[in-house]
Amino acid sequence: MSLATCTLLQVTAPSAQAEGAEWDIDTAILFYSESDGRVSAVEPAIYAGRELADDGRIDMRLVIDALTGATPNGAHASSVAQTFTTPSGKDTYTAKAGTTPLDDTFRDSRVAFGVDWQMELDRFSRLTLGGNFSKEFDYMSLGASATYAQDINNRNTTLTTAVAFNLDTIDPLGNIPSILQPMVAEDLSRNREAADDDKTITDFMVGVTQVISRQTIMQLNLSFGQTDGYQNDPYKIVSVIDPATGLPATGSFFDTATTGNLPYLYESRPDSRDRTVLFFKTVHHFDEDVINFSYRLYDDDWGITSNTFDLRYRYELGESYLQPHLRFYMQDAADFYRHNLALGADVDPTTGAVSRDFASNDYRLGEFETVTIGLKYGIPLANNSEFSIRGEVITQTVDDGSVPAGEETPDLDAFVFQVNYSLIW
Repeated sequence: MSLATCTLLQVTAPSAQAEGAEWDIDTAILFYSESDGRVSAVEPAIYAGRELADDGRIDMRLVIDALTGATPNGAHASSVAQTFTTPSGKDTYTAKAGTTPLDDTFRDSRVAFGVDWQMELDRFSRLTLGGNFSKEFDYMSLGASATYAQDINNRNTTLTTAVAFNLDTIDPLGNIPSILQPMVAEDLSRNREAADDDKTITDFMVGVTQVISRQTIMQLNLSFGQTDGYQNDPYKIVSVIDPATGLPATGSFFDTATTGNLPYLYESRPDSRDRTVLFFKTVHHFDEDVINFSYRLYDDDWGITSNTFDLRYRYELGESYLQPHLRFYMQDAADFYRHNLALGADVDPTTGAVSRDFASNDYRLGEFETVTIGLKYGIPLANNSEFSIRGEVITQTVDDGSVPAGEETPDLDAFVFQVNYSLIW
């Protein structure tokens, strides 16, 4: 368990493990692209690990991300064109009638580095200490973790406990927006609270890994986590609509020509979040092929419950192999997920006061399902090395429920392509 590390790429060590002073090295580059001109990413990564002279081990990871494209700002589509102010407050962009508003000024880059040092306490126990650092232009994360593993039952059973802590600092473009306050027209005094804010993330995990037979192994983990501090997305807003017309609110408080206020409020989320995760995994080795199945149950006090099923089957082709991949994910919406806020019922038309403490239309907090279908091909090369490629298609379907026609959150299709080269050096 290692938080805020290179999880997007999931670089792993080569299947053949190095001995002595040799290094396990795994290099990869991942390409990710969403439909409709949304986010695209290029992610090179490298992993290196080796055994140490004192029966310990060191593992290091480095990932560099570069992201471009357009991302939903939280407002929903309308039958009229909508104009928004950029996060800097110095420019605007417009969404055409009938289209989901996308902020096409989105750009980001990230450098993430992680290191784990495993030390053998005795023949049957190990302690692993980890550290992680991640930096984006508007976000920084520092983390540390410790994992203790104890072998029992003739090393057929491993008991594991782990703890991890992260400190994240958010420094968004245009500073931290005031929650549930309106976006304003360009070049006006903006509703901002501070230059930056932070949050802490604490996780605790207990688990057991059991050898069932010479061909089957199972793992069961239970983890508890808590996040405290700033958890809003500073770039996300919620539409305020006139319930009589269904259009963005106008008049009085939202008379833009007079007040400068646009009919969009910056989202608000609770500043604490408790999470519980149950994870099960089993791997079975047939005469040649290998099947790998995992299930993850997630629940938090925001009202989100999710289920993840993941299946991989490695089919041997003599010297090479094929590995189909199928993943199914489904989640419920957060308690405070709102398609919009209604003028009068939720927002006072004169003062702009909001009757709710929390509201967000970030589709990632809504009810949706995601299906991932992929295929990986790998072939060993000379000198203990391997080359592999994988491609995946991701389809996300958002449940809009009773959302009026024309305001639905569009479904998302994405494509992943990754190239790996692993070697022992």
